[in-house]
Amino acid sequence: MKLKDLLKYDNVVIQCHDDPDADALASGYAVKWFFEKNGKDARFIYRGINEIHKSNLMIMLDKLEVPVEYAPDFDEEPDLLITVDCQYGQKNVTATKAKKVAIIDHHQKVVKTGGWSCIRSDVGSCSTVCWDMLKEEGLDPNSDKLLATALYYGLYTDTNRNSEVSHPLDRDMLDALVINKSIITEMVNSNISLEELQITGKAILNYEYHENNKYLVIESEACDPCILGVISDFAMETENVDVVVAYYESPYQIKLSVRSTTKEVHADELACYLTDGLGGGGGGHNLKAGGTMLPEYLKKSAKETIEERLTWYYDTYLVIYAKETKLNTSDMRRYEKIQQTLGCVKLTDVFPSGTPINIRTLEGDVDTIIDDEAYLMIGVEGEVYPIKQNKLLSSYQLTNFVYTRKFEYEPRIKNRITGEIEYVMPHAKTARTSGSSIIFAKPLQQPVKLFTAWTEDKYYSGNVGDYIAVRADDEHDIYIIKGELFDKFYKSR
Repeated sequence: MKLKDLLKYDNVVIQCHDDPDADALASGYAVKWFFEKNGKDARFIYRGINEIHKSNLMIMLDKLEVPVEYAPDFDEEPDLLITVDCQYGQKNVTATKAKKVAIIDHHQKVVKTGGWSCIRSDVGSCSTVCWDMLKEEGLDPNSDKLLATALYYGLYTDTNRNSEVSHPLDRDMLDALVINKSIITEMVNSNISLEELQITGKAILNYEYHENNKYLVIESEACDPCILGVISDFAMETENVDVVVAYYESPYQIKLSVRSTTKEVHADELACYLTDGLGGGGGGHNLKAGGTMLPEYLKKSAKETIEERLTWYYDTYLVIYAKETKLNTSDMRRYEKIQQTLGCVKLTDVFPSGTPINIRTLEGDVDTIIDDEAYLMIGVEGEVYPIKQNKLLSSYQLTNFVYTRKFEYEPRIKNRITGEIEYVMPHAKTARTSGSSIIFAKPLQQPVKLFTAWTEDKYYSGNVGDYIAVRADDEHDIYIIKGELFDKFYKSR
């Protein structure tokens, strides 16, 4: 569904969930702005028993001129109802009769939509979804600085002060928006009420410390997700604590805030592990992350579920440091690499040598400085990684053929000095494997965290069914190959 598909309706109502947060308000604001830009009117409402009263949201409504109405007794039947930051039929949105319903959201899909929806559960906020939809229609939210600021604040609050941002589209929006920083500062500094300050203090006193693995679990009363971030950030400064998981449970969701200071636990991975299959999801980065579970997916209480999964997480993984490890290859089979066609970009074709750049991909951001030996490889699944010329030429034959592929998110490179952005694919050429690389490999029988010989501060995760491999000519060149890709890359020797 695209925004332009909705323009054929005249009587349109936009509704966000009850007790709206900043992301819901910003999303409805953006959709209403779209209709106005196309010469059409639309009402933006919220319902439920509670009117907005939080000080930061009151500032948002006032300073950013958010055109929302509190309509608890709304009884009209519009031609089109658009729910934003929620899904029609969920418990957290008061039902409004309508002839047609459309949904714009970023949570896991939990209702039947009939095809009239744009639900992006991979991104951090509904504001991001709306920003991308506006850009797709050729509209620039920066033409209205108040709207741009609202969209920024929507993502900021829904990702715990941007600490849980993981999808590149979220980062693209943060980079692109031109905002009123003074209003953001005013809202941020009015985020905690005296009641929430009390919630914070009570939660911190209600901790459970697990000495063996040095982690804290903290249960809080239901609160603004940003308060969870405050709780976990404060607790993370405690002596002999490597990991913190703070959470609250409400009738609609269980929110988690995860922090880590140890390289053996990535906060984003732990958040995803805790929420996997429970109707929500997790995201963030190595040090800070968050996640959501839905109560209807839980077979036990939130407390029992979190504690059980934490126990599994710590008991399950084997940690391998490739620099210090020699694998026993006697029980591993020999394989050789199948000839492949990949993409390759010489980085000096994009920006001059010496340019500091940020490479943005679906897997994350990579900062590097271009030199004459620097290339970028594009894998069969769209994964992108830097490589030096000598290593590239030892395994691949370069061609002048254009490399064309479509990916969920097209990788791009930003000049960190000028801010100029170049897409990768227009510069990509084909690279074919040359010769055959011999490896020893076997399927993993338990999950593994692998610190390669070249990445001592970041591990690569392997799960049961993936393969652990080592090059025959380098006993410390150990790596993980995803199970679904192994047969595409290797054959028995």
